Amino acid sequence: MIAIVQRVSRAEVRVGAEVVGRIDKGVLLLVGVERGDSEADAEVLARKLVALRIFPGRTPMDLTLKDANGACLVVSQFTLAGSIRKGNRPSFDRAEDPALAQSLYQSVADRIAADGIPVACGRFAAHMDVELVNDGPVTFIIQTCGGALAGH
Repeated sequence: MIAIVQRVSRAEVRVGAEVVGRIDKGVLLLVGVERGDSEADAEVLARKLVALRIFPGRTPMDLTLKDANGACLVVSQFTLAGSIRKGNRPSFDRAEDPALAQSLYQSVADRIAADGIPVACGRFAAHMDVELVNDGPVTFIIQTCGGALAGH
C-alpha cells in the first residue's frame, strides 16, 4: 500500500459539482492499493498516520493529528500503484482489483476514524477534483509491504 500524506489547512473533494468530502485543518491522505496488500497493510498505514507528529507545537513537527484537533480526508488514488519505468504510458499492473482495493481503502478510513479522528472520504473509482491548501508545504510518503512499513 502506498500513501501520500499532505498536511493541509483545508481540503475538499468534488465529484462533478457535488462536494463529497471536506475538512479544515488536518491531512489529505491519498491511498493507492497494490496487488498483495492486506488488512495488515491497512492497519499499519492507519496506525502510522495517526501517530505521525507533523503539526507544530513546541517544535515545528511536534503534535499528532489528534493532538492538533485535525481531520483526515481520505481519497483513493490507484495511480500511486502505477509504473512509468518503461515507455511513456503508465502501467497499472501493480494496482489491486477494484473490489479488494475499495475494501482496503475503506478499512484505512475506518481505522483512522476508530482512533477518534474525524474522517471524510472521496468517492471510490469516481473522477474527482481534489482541492487543497498544503500547509508548510508538508508532504510525506508512507509505504507498507506485507503488513510492515517499507521504503522511505
